[in-house]
Amino acid sequence: MPASRQTPVRSGARASTLPGRELLMLSGEDLLGPGYRRWPVVLRLLAENVGRTARPEDREAMLDALRQWITARTSDREIHFTPGRLLMHDTTSTPALVDIAAMRDAVAAAGGDPSALSPRLPVEVSVDHSLAVEAYARRDAPALNIREEVRRNRERYRFLKWAAGVMDTLHINPPGTGIMHTINLEQLSTVVTVEEREGRRWAAPDMMLGTDSHTPMVNGLGVLGWGIGGLEAETVMFGMPTTLKIPDVVGVRLRGALPAGVMATDLALVVTQRLRELGVTGEFVEFFGPGVGALTVGDRAVIANMAPEYGATTGYFPVDGNTLSYLGGTGRAAEQVELVREYAQAAGLWFDPASEPEYTRSIEIDLAEVSIGAAGPRRPQDHLRVEEIPAALDATGPAAASEQDGQPSGGPSGMPSFPVAIASITSCTNTTDPRLLIAAGLLARRAGALGLRPPAWVKTSLAPGSPAAVSYLRRSGLDEALSAVGFDVVGFGCATCIGNSGGLTEEVDRARRRDAVQPVAVLSGNRNFPGRVHPDLDLGLLMSPPMVIAYALAGDAHRDLTREPVASLPGGGPVWLHDLWPTPGEIDEVLAAAVSPEDFGRDFLAASRNRLWDGIEAPGSQLFPWDPDSTILRPPPFAEPGQGSLLGVYSAHPLLVLGDDVTTDHISPASAIPRDSFVADFLVERGEEREDLNVFASRRGNWEVMARGAYYASSLRNALAPDGPTAHTVHGPSGERMRVWDAAARYRAEGESVVVVAGERYGMGSSRDWAAKVQRILGVRAVLAAGFERIHRSNLIGMGILPLVVPAPWREALAALSPGDRVRVDAAPGRIAPRARIRVEILRRDGSREEFLAEAAVETAFERALLESGGVIPTILADADADADAGCGATTRDALTDPGPGGSTRPASPAST
Repeated sequence: MPASRQTPVRSGARASTLPGRELLMLSGEDLLGPGYRRWPVVLRLLAENVGRTARPEDREAMLDALRQWITARTSDREIHFTPGRLLMHDTTSTPALVDIAAMRDAVAAAGGDPSALSPRLPVEVSVDHSLAVEAYARRDAPALNIREEVRRNRERYRFLKWAAGVMDTLHINPPGTGIMHTINLEQLSTVVTVEEREGRRWAAPDMMLGTDSHTPMVNGLGVLGWGIGGLEAETVMFGMPTTLKIPDVVGVRLRGALPAGVMATDLALVVTQRLRELGVTGEFVEFFGPGVGALTVGDRAVIANMAPEYGATTGYFPVDGNTLSYLGGTGRAAEQVELVREYAQAAGLWFDPASEPEYTRSIEIDLAEVSIGAAGPRRPQDHLRVEEIPAALDATGPAAASEQDGQPSGGPSGMPSFPVAIASITSCTNTTDPRLLIAAGLLARRAGALGLRPPAWVKTSLAPGSPAAVSYLRRSGLDEALSAVGFDVVGFGCATCIGNSGGLTEEVDRARRRDAVQPVAVLSGNRNFPGRVHPDLDLGLLMSPPMVIAYALAGDAHRDLTREPVASLPGGGPVWLHDLWPTPGEIDEVLAAAVSPEDFGRDFLAASRNRLWDGIEAPGSQLFPWDPDSTILRPPPFAEPGQGSLLGVYSAHPLLVLGDDVTTDHISPASAIPRDSFVADFLVERGEEREDLNVFASRRGNWEVMARGAYYASSLRNALAPDGPTAHTVHGPSGERMRVWDAAARYRAEGESVVVVAGERYGMGSSRDWAAKVQRILGVRAVLAAGFERIHRSNLIGMGILPLVVPAPWREALAALSPGDRVRVDAAPGRIAPRARIRVEILRRDGSREEFLAEAAVETAFERALLESGGVIPTILADADADADAGCGATTRDALTDPGPGGSTRPASPAST
C-alpha cells in the first residue's frame, strides 16, 4: 500500500501512515503480508486489533497464529481482543451494575477505594428493554406507555442514574431514544475511529462488544462486534481483554438479486435456516460475492441481526459504497464518510465483489431463489413458505375444537382455531430499515382504502427501532395509513419482541382459558420460542412487517395467503395478498421523498430530552444506599468475598434433566410474571400488588426473585418430574416433588451437590447472564449437555460453573436419569484445560455404575483461570484486594493489557471522534 513512512509497533507488524492524512494505521499487508486478501476480512480485523492493543510479549505470537490460520483454515490458538467500547441495555446493565455496586461495598469494607471499580472504557447503555405494550391502536399510545414504563421502573432507573453519576465512562440513553442496536447503527458507530496515543494520532476500525446477542446487527455496517454475556462484559469493563480461540470462518457467497416483492426479512430467515442446518455455533460468518452489492445496509443489518438465531458469533458484511451511502443518509459528516473510504481502502478492508477469500467452509445462496416466507411456529430457524404455515400449525398438536357453542369455528364470534392474538411490527431486526416500514405502510394504505381492519381479537402494535421513523412515516402520510388499520406507534423499544407485549385481548384470553383456540403471535421480531412473546402463547410466526399486517387483517394464522384471500370486502368480495402488496418502485419512490438525513440526529436528540427521566433524582454517594425492603434491588450473594471455586471431585444429584433447545428464556424468563405463580406469591407477601408485578426482566436487580423464577416456563419439561407443575422437580433422596428453588435449598442444607443435565443447544437465545447466575445460586456445579450455545457457555464459566459436553453414545443414558440417581464428576482444578476430557460416572440408585469421558467446554486458558477462581466476580475482587495491598493504584487493565503502539490504553469515545 502507498505510505509515506512506516513505524515499528514494538513487535510484529509495522505501522503505516494513511495516505493524505497524518494518521498512523495498521494495514492487512502490514499484519499478514502481501497475500493478506486470502484471509477473511473478519480475521484481518482481528489481526489489526491484536497488532494495536496486545501486550508486546503476546503480540507477535498471536499475529503468527493468525498468519498460520490460512494453512488449515482453522486454529486452536488463542488471541486477545480489546474493544474500543461496550454497549449494554437496561436489563443487562442493571445486574452488571448491581454486581459492581455490591463489589464496591466489599472493597470499601476491606479499606479500599470503591471508586476504583469503574469501567475503564466507554460504556453506552440504552433503556430499550422495559417498554411494555399496554396502550395500543391509539395515537397517544407512546405517551401513555412511557409514563407507565417510568412509573413501574422508577427505582431501577434511579439506580442506573446513580451509576452514571459516579462512573464517568458510563452514559445512559433514556427511554424513548430507540433500540440499542438502532442507536448503535444510527448514532454511535463511526466505522473508523481516531485515537491519540502519546501525541500521535491513529486511524483504527470501530470495534465493539455488546451485552445483547443481537449486537452483530452492526456487522451490516462493516463494524466488527458481537454479543457477550453480562459477566464477560464485567471483565471487559475492568480492562481485561476478551480471550477467544481464533475462530473458524464460514463464508456465505451471495449471488443475484432478490425478486420483486421479496423483503430482507425473507432472506434473513432463509440464511438462518441454511446456517442452522450447516451448524455454525460459535463460528464467525462473513458474506461475500457479487450479490452483496445488491443489498443495502438496511438489508444487511436485518441478516446480521439474526446471527444468534443461526448460531454464529458474527454475520459480517465488509465496508463498501453502500456503507458510505448509509453513513451519509443518516447524517454523518462528509469528512467522517471520506475517512471511512480512505482508511478501508488503504487498510485492505474494502469489499471487492470479485474477491474469494479462503474460508473454513462456505455455502452459496442465490438471492433470486428467495421467496416471501415466515419462520416458526416455535423456532426461528424453522423456515416456512407461506403455503406451509397451516400444516406447521397443525403439526404442533391437536387443533382446538372446530365447533364451540354452536359456532362453526374454534371460538366465539367467528374466531378461528389459530387466531392471530398478537400482530406486532417490532424489534431491531425489521424496524431499523426504513424500506421495511414503508412497505408495511403502503400495504396498510391499500388495506385502509378498502375499509379493511383486523378483527377485534387481534392486538396490534408498531414499535420502531428509531424515533426518526415517525418523521419519515409522517412525511409520507403512512403514519395515518398504519393508524387506520390499528398499527399506531406504541413507543420506541423492544416491546413485544422481548416479551413486553402486555395483556392479550379479552376475546382471545377467554377462548384460550377454555382451550377453545390455540392463539398465535405474528411479529417482525427475531425469536418465537414458546412463552417468549407472551407467557401464555406457545406459537409464534416471524415474518416481514408487511406480512404482519396482512395476517393481522386476516386474523387467522392458519390461512394460506397464497391461495386464500386476506379478507373480504364489506360487500363480500375477496381481497388477495397481491392486491395489497406494494411494488419495489412504489417503495423506492416513497423512500426517496420521505427519508431525510437530518431526521436521525435531530429526532434522537429530541427524544433524549425526556422530562420523565430527567425528573428521577439519584443519590450521589460512591456507595449505593440499598433499601433492605426493596423487591427490585438487592446485593447478590455471589458478589460477597469468599465465594470459592466450584471445581472438585464430587457426587451430585441431578436438579433437572432437560431436553433439546432449552433457551435462556426457559432458564430465566423475561416476560410478565404470572399473577398466579409462586414468584407472584413471594412478591405479594412483600407488599407488591398482584395485578402490577411487571416483568421478570424488571427484577434482575433482586437475586431472590430471579432465583425463584428459575426455569419458570410452562413449556419446559423436566424428566425428573414430567407431569409436575411449572418449575418443579423431585428431591432425589426423599422422592418428594417440590419447586426447583426449594429442592436446591434442601440439597444445600444436606450438604449435597447438584448438576443440570440437558440436550442440544442448551442456553440458546438471549445473552442473559441471569440464566447462569440463577444456576450458581441454586448450587449447580456443572451442566452436562449435548451442546451449548456460545454466550451461555461463556456465562456459565463466568459464574464458575463447568460446562461439560456429553458424547453422543451417553446422552440417552443421562437423559434417563431418575430421582435418586447421581452423577460423579472428576473436575479437580488440575484436570481442567481447554477441551480437556473429564471423567463422569453415572451412579444408579440400584447400585449399577456407568463411566464415560465428557469434554470440558472450555476454550481458553483465561476461562480455565476463571473456573479455578470461582468466576468473574471473585477474580475482580481478588485483583482489587491485590491492588489495595500493593498500595500503588494498579488496575486489572494495567496487569493484563499493554498501552499498545503509542502508550495510552484508553480509546477515544466513538461519539467524540
